[in-house]
Amino acid sequence: MINDLYADNDAFGEKERFSLHVPDFLEERLNAFDDAVKVFRTGKPVVVGSDPGNDAIMLQSNDYLNLSRHPDISKALIEKLEQSVREPVMSAVFLHEGSDKDLFEIRMARFTGFESAVLCQSGWSANVGLIQAIANEKTPVYIDFFTHMSLWEGVKVSGSPFHIFMHNDAGHLEKLVSQHGRGIILVDSLYSTTGDIAPLADIIDIANRHDCVSVVDESHSLGTHGPKGAGLVASLGLTQKVHFITASLAKAFAGRAGIILCSKRFAGYFPYTAFPAIFSSAVLPHEIAGLSATLDMIIDGDERRKRLHAKAAFLRSGLTELGYALASESQIISLEPGIELHMERLRDVLEDRNVFGSVFCAPATPKNRSLMRFSLHSELSMEDLGRVIDICGSIREEVGMWEWKSTKRKHTASGRP
Repeated sequence: MINDLYADNDAFGEKERFSLHVPDFLEERLNAFDDAVKVFRTGKPVVVGSDPGNDAIMLQSNDYLNLSRHPDISKALIEKLEQSVREPVMSAVFLHEGSDKDLFEIRMARFTGFESAVLCQSGWSANVGLIQAIANEKTPVYIDFFTHMSLWEGVKVSGSPFHIFMHNDAGHLEKLVSQHGRGIILVDSLYSTTGDIAPLADIIDIANRHDCVSVVDESHSLGTHGPKGAGLVASLGLTQKVHFITASLAKAFAGRAGIILCSKRFAGYFPYTAFPAIFSSAVLPHEIAGLSATLDMIIDGDERRKRLHAKAAFLRSGLTELGYALASESQIISLEPGIELHMERLRDVLEDRNVFGSVFCAPATPKNRSLMRFSLHSELSMEDLGRVIDICGSIREEVGMWEWKSTKRKHTASGRP
């Protein structure tokens, strides 16, 4: 197959056309994607809806405490950029003690109650690098079915044998560990698609009784839960019983980085062992300055957290009363229409009424279990949330909510007809 491509001709300032053969193995994958999106009305992936207007109710951002545009954070970024003589773009393995990265890691460790911390380029890099650094083909890994894809990718990279336990089912986890022996247990504290919370006390108890390493991803609870926002592990008094906490700092921290909370010994080992740490450039000083300023806001953010949890409880209650099947216990609240054609319909109906959530489908969810995620932040108005509830009530017949499998599962579980 010949694929027509265009390129800018720098020498002559004009478009130059050329043709390049695409091998069959790539052509097959491109065709499969084209076929998959043809079924949708717009001919685009179902996650791509319409552009929201200025008056849209936006329920898409992970900036749960509404800090991304705070003037103190912007000021810290700008001042660091203006003051820096140079910002070395290089791997963190070359950085010394006392660097901006080192000082921020010390702050994050103190904030969460750990001995040490490792700042990474992203939550993805933190999880993939961590599992690659602690597991190998001899290490059993026990992973919750709904754990974030970055942890799954870390298991894949490590080559470890893995055993999937049913979502939030501590009994199933213990059965698997008893069968296959000590290893590594991977969970999220707060699950990013469904918004439910792991039974951390039970899972960590199993890990310690069976001499397993525990890894808890707190991406969606660090900053929003626990004392001063230190997370769900801290809120349950489990900090001294967990080996590793990881988190994306692109959620409540509203930045672009990741963190591993760990022992001091491990922090000295990771940068020279994990490939994402060795072969990617470090987070830059001005980015760290922004994260440090955000940490100040999070520590002082009890009122923001209180507003966030109150508003989330209000929306959860309203949607549940309307008959929607929710798993949520947090600021992440998801509606589950199931198959993607039903998802497209729900998306369009909501967007026509100026409500914008985030569409999740395979590979982010199991096939035919697509969902619409509403991500709340602390400064949403109660008026807007009330309007969301009213809209979701008025569209139930239009979107076929009563026929969704999630609705039927809920009614079956409750014993309702």
